[in-house]
Amino acid sequence: MVVPVPLWPLSRALLQMILEDRTSDRFVAERVWERLGYQLPADQNPAAPWLAGPQTPESWQEAFPQAPELIATRPASVALTRSVPKPLKQLLKQQLGFTGYKIGELYPRRTRRATAVNWLLAWLAEREEPLPEEGPLPDPLTPPLDPVCGHPGDLPVS
Repeated sequence: MVVPVPLWPLSRALLQMILEDRTSDRFVAERVWERLGYQLPADQNPAAPWLAGPQTPESWQEAFPQAPELIATRPASVALTRSVPKPLKQLLKQQLGFTGYKIGELYPRRTRRATAVNWLLAWLAEREEPLPEEGPLPDPLTPPLDPVCGHPGDLPVS
């Protein structure tokens, strides 16, 4: 048995934290998973894998019956990119003014974070929901000294 997870409210401040690498990769993935309908097992053990639920799109259920590590694994990140409708692919630039990372900051972890943020913006746009300026924020992390490895506890990127 699985239980629905309440959606963490999105805000411009939260999405900026994600782009600045001030949250864990798991936190980023969970914001997407909850919107894709993945659910925690009934015991709500935070270490347990999230499972596809009745609201999870069929293509995601088939490809990823367990919520995929969106930052750590390339296939999941590619699926996320492909699931953004073409007219919404520039929301990161249009709504957040994000022009991309500089050459010295260009790492798969960070580009996948940008993909996740763009997907979250597209998710809001498809529902015609506004992006509030402020909202709840996790405790901010210091950007990792080694952006290839990420924060303590982040999975290695493949």
